[in-house]
Amino acid sequence: MTTNLTSKKTTAKVVLKTQAKPATKPITKLAAKPSTKVVTKAVKKPVAKQPKASAPETAKVKKSKLVRDSFTIPKNEFLALQQLKNRAIALASPAKKGELLRAGLQALTHMADAAFIAALAAIPALKTGRPKGGK
Repeated sequence: MTTNLTSKKTTAKVVLKTQAKPATKPITKLAAKPSTKVVTKAVKKPVAKQPKASAPETAKVKKSKLVRDSFTIPKNEFLALQQLKNRAIALASPAKKGELLRAGLQALTHMADAAFIAALAAIPALKTGRPKGGK
């Protein structure tokens, strides 16, 4: 019986092995036949390309490089940023903190010198660096 089982196992293995291998097809590529037709083309002289007359030329605006920075801000001014964000949402124009800060910079940039000095004087100076760990 053991020889019979062994022979069944080996034949099963042989069958599996032969079924697992895909039959290889002989590769037959047709060689390219040499062309017997003679093709004649008219040779055109190269014409210098003339620049297209386009409407106003748009100068490519070079993207400015972004800089990441951190700063310390008093809690009441930080809450003012949150209120401005909520105000922008209510006006159907949501804005991020960074966008609000950039808008403030634009407003300061366009101020007259006297108004700019007055705005700076209204802001108290802060100590630089990270705040102490006290809560």
